Amino acid sequence: MSSIDPNLLALQRLYHWESSTPDRVTLTQPLGEGRMQSFTWAQVADEVRRMATYLQAQGWEPGSRVAILSKNCAWWLMSDLAIWMAGYVSVPLYPTLAPDTVRHILTHSEAKACFVGKLDGWSHMKPGIPSGLPCIAYPVSPADAVASYPGWDALCSSNSPMPGQPVRAAEELATLIYTSGTTGMPKGVMHSFGNFGWAFDKALGRVPMDGNDRMLSYLPLAHVVERVLVEHGWLHTGMPLFFAESLETFTSDVQRARPTIFFSVPRLWVKFQHGVHHKLPPAKLNLLLSLPLIGGLIRKKVLRALGLDQCRMAAGGAAPMPVELLQWFRRLGLPINEGYGMTENLAVSHLTVPGQDQTGTVGPCYEGVQVRIAEPSGEIQMRSGALMLGYYKDPIQTREAMTEDGWLRTGDKGQIDAQGCLRVTGRVKDLFKTSKGKYVAPAPIEDRLVMHDSVEACVVTGANLGQPLGIVMLAPDAVERCTDAAARAELESSLAQHLKAVNAPLDPHERLQCLVVVTTAWTVDNDVITPTFKVKRNRIEDLYATHYARWEASGKPVIWQSAA
Repeated sequence: MSSIDPNLLALQRLYHWESSTPDRVTLTQPLGEGRMQSFTWAQVADEVRRMATYLQAQGWEPGSRVAILSKNCAWWLMSDLAIWMAGYVSVPLYPTLAPDTVRHILTHSEAKACFVGKLDGWSHMKPGIPSGLPCIAYPVSPADAVASYPGWDALCSSNSPMPGQPVRAAEELATLIYTSGTTGMPKGVMHSFGNFGWAFDKALGRVPMDGNDRMLSYLPLAHVVERVLVEHGWLHTGMPLFFAESLETFTSDVQRARPTIFFSVPRLWVKFQHGVHHKLPPAKLNLLLSLPLIGGLIRKKVLRALGLDQCRMAAGGAAPMPVELLQWFRRLGLPINEGYGMTENLAVSHLTVPGQDQTGTVGPCYEGVQVRIAEPSGEIQMRSGALMLGYYKDPIQTREAMTEDGWLRTGDKGQIDAQGCLRVTGRVKDLFKTSKGKYVAPAPIEDRLVMHDSVEACVVTGANLGQPLGIVMLAPDAVERCTDAAARAELESSLAQHLKAVNAPLDPHERLQCLVVVTTAWTVDNDVITPTFKVKRNRIEDLYATHYARWEASGKPVIWQSAA
């Protein structure tokens, strides 16, 4: 990492903006009831320096870990910078974790302290905080945390700003990013300051951005994409950054920020589509969009209502984007660039090229990234300057994640087309074989299955059955409607038609025998989904496998399962 330009590193970027644009407002934080607090670069740097003084005064060894448990807010970013300035390593936690997972991460990382910030489920997570672990509360923390722990403002007031420009070397460990735990307990992925500098430098080659852009920070900063795109995008460009207040205010939060660059996971892009369809049914919307003059007005009106009328770069990732969804947004005038990456490579691997229609792929790799398809498995393998240093305290899994010649084993299957674009076809280990001896790749089928307005999440499964099954979890509003017998019958008919449409293009051995409708929510708390909304397939097997044979033999296209 010695070749990394030091000016690309996080603390150096803070010092740059502190000295060059001290009075520019850079963070806008909602405080509830319509109140906002703005921070200039000078204010950000001052609070970071004061908190760094406090942290360093605790006398922990250089490189000690300090955790951040909070939803996105201005103090989250300032905490990260203060931890780095004090010579420590940050450990972000998702703000929706189960208490056992909170305890595992804080214990495994050997965290010396934890910032407890803006949280919706603090009372549920609090038992996961190890007894005696020092905690610090933000001004927007739950009342119980504010009453129990030293407060950010008080600590800043009682400590002087750290002087000078303390820097961290490119090769130093910056953070432990714990994976979302799709295949087991989260692993602590180690990344250096140089990794982040390299990653964002290459990202700018595909996603140009500058200080005139605006972004809304709402996906968890504990996730690698938000960390690289938003936190480091903010640090590198100096752009204004806005925060979402709550799920209930999300639409107005987007409208307030009017982001020029907007990233989201497929689940939210689907929700945007469903919201539009509730106001403009698909048939009517398609008709209006087809009219020469009215179509343009409708596009502008819909995008303005979504708060995305100023968006010049929209992107999706963290899970496959259904092709039909990409086509729908393109017709609306908002092409979505699809990206691909992992925590282990700071999510800087592939992205479709803005302005080019590369639908169905995740585009070519970024400059400086090497990719290959291993045979005979078809596994995507890659290497770059953003590859992790390894898994924290886990040399065995680190070795298993890498090939002997230093390439990262992604665990994903894929193909590279003649234009150099990568098509991700599923997980190497997600393939399953039916009793007919035929392999089924679930991911492409799930992409189509989740497109029904009432489906919140889904899984295709059925190893050793004659035909695969589709298990779908209903969206909350659909569950509410099902209390009415007529509405339930209408939904069942709609799902049966959807099943036919999903099955139509599939090979005979891939066609779903039936759809099993689950009305019990899959949540982080019941350990069925990860904090990034990925379904844990092993948990699905644990909960439902005993029912598979009965479902397959029922002969019904749609089966209702009220509980596991």
